[in-house]
Amino acid sequence: MTLLDRWLEFADRLSRYAVWFGGALVLASALLVSVDVLLRKLLLVSLGGADELSGYAFAIGTAWALGFTLLRRANVRVDALYSRLPAPLCAVLDIIALLSLGLFIGLLAQQAWDVLATSISFEARATTPLQTPLWIPQSLWVIGLGLFLFTLLPLLLRSLLALVTGDLATVRRLAGARTIEEDAADESAHTAALRVKE
Repeated sequence: MTLLDRWLEFADRLSRYAVWFGGALVLASALLVSVDVLLRKLLLVSLGGADELSGYAFAIGTAWALGFTLLRRANVRVDALYSRLPAPLCAVLDIIALLSLGLFIGLLAQQAWDVLATSISFEARATTPLQTPLWIPQSLWVIGLGLFLFTLLPLLLRSLLALVTGDLATVRRLAGARTIEEDAADESAHTAALRVKE
């Protein structure tokens, strides 16, 4: 249990850096597209490749943010029925949800790896004016998916261990859908932190 908790703490720190990296990529692409639009409008000149680079940035940024989203339980879940179910059933459903998510991302990562390997073997380049070597954005995308799986594995194992030992509160804290009360408490803490800064 201690090993899993340490793994989760490390994954949490790593996911924070990853989400900052992903967010910076998306922000940089938004700035690039904005500059390109302004140049086209005002000077009738284009930087070229802004749309291509922003597509890469969005795919990479999304992949790198998945682990952070998972650990914060910020993914969208339809919980109209879930909140009315007994706690043991909710815990089992939470584990099934994590397993399903892991299976999906695992298959996606395997396919992404195959695409990357093909791009490397054929020295594939984008069919755009930039002719970007495709292994560069694809590598970053695969790394993001790998980081997600690295985060998911200890979360799943720790949740399973909690379920087996009957610690339903831990299963809910790690894998359960966020409640309105948790969201309200986070918003209150965020607002209080902003007031302190002012």
